[in-house]
Amino acid sequence: MEQRKKNNLTDLLMIHGAVLLFGLAGVISKGITTGSMMITFGRVFFSSITLYILCMATRTSIKLKSKSDFMWLVITGAVLALHWFSFIESVRVASVAVGTITFSTFPLFVTFIEPVMFREKLRLKSVICAIVMLIGVFVLVPLDDLAGFSPAGLAWGMLSALTYALLSLMNRRFSAVYPGSVVCFYEQSAAAVVLLPFVAVMRPAVTGIDITLIAVLGVFCTAFAHSLFVSSLRRVKVQTAGIIAGMESVYGIILAALVLKMPPTARELIGGAIVLGVSLYTTISENREAEHLPFI
Repeated sequence: MEQRKKNNLTDLLMIHGAVLLFGLAGVISKGITTGSMMITFGRVFFSSITLYILCMATRTSIKLKSKSDFMWLVITGAVLALHWFSFIESVRVASVAVGTITFSTFPLFVTFIEPVMFREKLRLKSVICAIVMLIGVFVLVPLDDLAGFSPAGLAWGMLSALTYALLSLMNRRFSAVYPGSVVCFYEQSAAAVVLLPFVAVMRPAVTGIDITLIAVLGVFCTAFAHSLFVSSLRRVKVQTAGIIAGMESVYGIILAALVLKMPPTARELIGGAIVLGVSLYTTISENREAEHLPFI
């Protein structure tokens, strides 16, 4: 029982580590001048190479058990590409605020879809936590940024949230069979193939500094971060992971203050406190329930 709780705590800390790296991505991206599509493609490209080297170095087999698994991992990679594309479109058509708020609804999608997919009980606590976390994100965003609201931006943002929810749920299923690094290798390689034609047509301008920073994003904020996140889903519910993922904005604000010397506003402090409170409650609550969770 103690070992089970220890393993669950480790998984929860892995999620926080992954989300911290997700938040770092926003800080690093501020130094990149090329377009969002190139950044997205570069992330999955460098991530795929890193994950392949990592698997070879650790002698982790990348051989899949069936052609069906390969097909579904490729589909999941396409869903990942659609997620990033729809989020970018939401920001482009509307604003960063609209994209962030709509994307933050993905824990709500997960809360209702996960019990159906895995035949589990819908928990009222998860619904309430997801709603409160969304309120916290809403408070985080400056009101002026919502001036860019548009129905199209809302639609793209909601699609981004839905696809990320489906991606996370599919990853929970795969994480019970394969190491997180293997799952992410196939998914992000597929995403790179899907995005390549768009980059080839757009031919965005890119500098040497851009490539360096994109490589950092790909290695640390994508390969390592996503591997940690997916690996943790072996024992942690996606509902819990999704709510903790709301900490990305909070970590981003903290890192921006430390690295970019950008002090948080009053709204960011209040919204961050709400998100932090929900995340800590979820983490502690999940760890206390660990003794009742079966090994997968």
